[in-house]
Amino acid sequence: NNREEMYIRYLYKLRDLHLDCDNYTEAAYTLLLHTSLLKWSDEQCTSQVMQTGQQYPQTHRQLKETLYETIIGYFDKGKMWEEAISLCKELAEQYEMEIFDYELLSQNLIQQAKFYENIMKILRPKPDYFAVGYYGQGFPSFLRNKVFIYRGKEYERREDFQMTLMSQFPNAEKMNTTSAPGDDVKNAPGQYIQCFTAQPVLDEHPRFKNKPVPDQIINFYKSNYVQKFHYSRPVRKGTVDPENEFASMWIERTSFVTAYKLPGILRWFEVVHMSQTTISPLENAIETMSVANEKILMMINQYQNDESLPINPLSMLLNGIVDPAVMGGFAKYEKFYCGKEYVRDHPEDQDKLNHLKDLIAWQIPFLGAGIKIHEKRVSENLRPFHDRMEECFKNLKVKVEKEYGVREMPDFEDRRMGRPRSMMRSYRQMSIISLASMNSDCSTPSKPTSESFNLELAPPKTPKAEQDEPISPGSTLPEVKLRRSKKRSKRSSVVFADEKAAAESELKRLSRKHEFMSDTNLSEHGDTPSRISVLSQMSFASQSMPTIPALTFSVAGGPGLDEINTSHRLSQTFPHISDGDKKTLKRKKVNQFFKTMLASKSSEEGKQIPDFLPTDL
Repeated sequence: NNREEMYIRYLYKLRDLHLDCDNYTEAAYTLLLHTSLLKWSDEQCTSQVMQTGQQYPQTHRQLKETLYETIIGYFDKGKMWEEAISLCKELAEQYEMEIFDYELLSQNLIQQAKFYENIMKILRPKPDYFAVGYYGQGFPSFLRNKVFIYRGKEYERREDFQMTLMSQFPNAEKMNTTSAPGDDVKNAPGQYIQCFTAQPVLDEHPRFKNKPVPDQIINFYKSNYVQKFHYSRPVRKGTVDPENEFASMWIERTSFVTAYKLPGILRWFEVVHMSQTTISPLENAIETMSVANEKILMMINQYQNDESLPINPLSMLLNGIVDPAVMGGFAKYEKFYCGKEYVRDHPEDQDKLNHLKDLIAWQIPFLGAGIKIHEKRVSENLRPFHDRMEECFKNLKVKVEKEYGVREMPDFEDRRMGRPRSMMRSYRQMSIISLASMNSDCSTPSKPTSESFNLELAPPKTPKAEQDEPISPGSTLPEVKLRRSKKRSKRSSVVFADEKAAAESELKRLSRKHEFMSDTNLSEHGDTPSRISVLSQMSFASQSMPTIPALTFSVAGGPGLDEINTSHRLSQTFPHISDGDKKTLKRKKVNQFFKTMLASKSSEEGKQIPDFLPTDL
């Protein structure tokens, strides 16, 4: 109908406005309202349901799947991976159970895995929330005398937000107080704007209760999916004790409840309920101790996960609690609330006092775990500082355990970290093992190349890791040595210093030929060492050793008949052969099998043979 068509048209206009302001999360929530009108069925979409610029007809399933993919992209840009994962799971169920498209299912699961990895590894700054009140008759009716909660952008300060807000109402007056205005301000003809920071209140999640949930997961829910906010303002009542200001510090807390949870289709929602309560100094002390204990646990968790974190934040936190000369810790609470006079005058606060004492007692094992981490990370320059802090902690521990009893945490590290940390440790170990296996020598014997021989005085270059690699039990190293010794007994190697200036193209070509000879065992049939093997060996040896004139090197290996005969030949002194005797020498000395191999080569290679026949034979 026309009403539904108008509704969808305005949804897309709102989506476009959000995209212009880079509000990807709000744009995603806006498109989700369109998907709620669609079903997972093959029913054809009506014209009023389409409204996406698509001219060709689509089914509900096709349109909903397309919108989901777009929305997942928006959530990804807005770093709302939890919402993206929930949509991916809904799509995966359709791929697996309805349309049986396993290829799309695999892509979907890969995308989910990437989102889970982003949650744990990518930093997501917490957005600030601002309470804004529009007071006075000068505002339009939808703003007049109402309070809204705004969701700030990443790293947006209150001053910047307030400046942008005031620029939209140039005639408005900024209120410098955070208390609720009276009727005189609300009924005034002008415009008055009140702006201050509100703290989001984490909703209880039953699935997280009594479980070691990583901070990356919990911190997200502390500033997202929130509908309750509060603002605390300290007030003084009674006589102020200059030595203990906490005794007279009361907290005036204003709570706000919005119409919808944030984030949503807008960056702000109207406050539909407000309430004000007063927190006594004792209740404030209990809250302060709870926050302090949670902060210690959170920082310990961070340092256990990341060893590269600087030690200074942990040092300041621990020292500020255990050293009375710095901040006093909870000593001032004990002095005022745990004394006999307060217990006698306020018997109704006995339960709250017991709660405070329990929080103080539990802080000792938390501090002990933090000091252990600090001892492992502290540098030598800060060692005296750590020793003093540890001495203060020992004295504090004796005092607190004597007054309030001993609290122990069995296996603190495992209880806090649980599976996430153990999985992370296993991943790191697996990465190291994989890299080590790639760089280590494989136990499976591999086929040696034509240049993998060893010279007595100049061994070829080998990676250091292979030279120092210990021989593991059960390896096939003896078999490898036996094969290499047989190869060495079949080869002869003479390095002539005057052949170093051979052309590079010829060396590459000769190396390929000699490799073919090595593979086919042609070298064991040659009584006279060919020129090809000499140059090929020289090309390798020249890379690993300096040139020594008039010196020959023999291959290191066990004594054999072929090797003795070859050594006898190579020990002879060969006179210079004239150019006229080259053909005769070639017919007498070149091996017949080698000639057969060369005959099978291309005619171009055959023409090049005279160019690299031996000249010093």
